[in-house]
Amino acid sequence: MKYGILLLSAAPTFAAEIELPFSTLERIVGEQVFTQDGRKYVRGAPSVKCQFAYLEKPRIGSDNGLLRVQARFSGRSAVGVLGGCVGLGDSFDLTLAAAPVVKNGAIAFKDVRITTGRDSFYIRRVRAALAQAFQKDLKIEVKDQGRKILEQGSASYKPELASFDLTGIRVTPDALVLVVEFRIVVH
Repeated sequence: MKYGILLLSAAPTFAAEIELPFSTLERIVGEQVFTQDGRKYVRGAPSVKCQFAYLEKPRIGSDNGLLRVQARFSGRSAVGVLGGCVGLGDSFDLTLAAAPVVKNGAIAFKDVRITTGRDSFYIRRVRAALAQAFQKDLKIEVKDQGRKILEQGSASYKPELASFDLTGIRVTPDALVLVVEFRIVVH
């Protein structure tokens, strides 16, 4: 009977915190989410005249440990009649507050709350739909940005990000702090 030796080696990973000031986070969200002329379409498209909804001009901050996003909403739920639109529509400012969480290696949101400065039947429908959509569908990928930051090298060596896992998130008064575990291989 032969006995072999099995040697298990786990490559060490390092834990670190990446602090994203809200101004930096606004740029990342702009690049990933508000991609159509600075807008995030949540319904329809720029070419649809009477059935659309979008957010624009996001401003990010904190609100008692929650991430706060203030944006401008414009939408219309109407029918085209004789070259015009007949139906509901409005534009207004809104504030979204949510707890950021890790979901499949990306930033996602739970406990989404949306408030507006005024109220109407249409605005209530918009708030409910946006809260559901943000909680269910919105993700902010951070691995590519982490890779760019951590793989900066010099002429004599080239670091390569071998692994990168987002393991936690917290909101401070000035920034979103990501807790990551990573491993870098230097070539």
